[in-house]
Amino acid sequence: MQYVYRMADMGDLEMLVSSRVMVLRAANKLPDDADMNEIEAQSREYYKKALADGSHTAYLVFDGDRLIGTGGMSYYSVMPTCDVPTGKKAYVMNMYTDPEYRRQGIAYKTLELLVEDAKARGVEHITLEATDMGRPLYEKYGFVQMQSEMQLDRGKQCSAKNHCCCR
Repeated sequence: MQYVYRMADMGDLEMLVSSRVMVLRAANKLPDDADMNEIEAQSREYYKKALADGSHTAYLVFDGDRLIGTGGMSYYSVMPTCDVPTGKKAYVMNMYTDPEYRRQGIAYKTLELLVEDAKARGVEHITLEATDMGRPLYEKYGFVQMQSEMQLDRGKQCSAKNHCCCR
């Protein structure tokens, strides 16, 4: 099959927002009636800013007019380190393929396009969080488990216990 892979732009804003909500519902196993209004509103603001300033690249994958896959890369800077002397980093997110289209190389190709974009920007430090379903894809591509990173326990920092990220 010939699918169309297209870099998203501001005209795709609502498609990006709805795909973000869909990805979060799937990744967090949320019911269809879970309140995602705040995430939807914040995602819309994120995409408006990040697409305008170039700090996010998103790819959309189509079979005809049907959106069948997505993937994104967020770019950010930190102080230079020995491992990342430029301080430029990228984070893969919002990877999703419609269940009917899985195991056809769509996510791999989307990831490849995102990594090419990062390398064209001079960004070589690329990280992601993998679901159990996505882990084999990322390992096949060459991602490895990180050993030294830590994260503050969200339960200690989040007061919105009913929010999907704070469970």
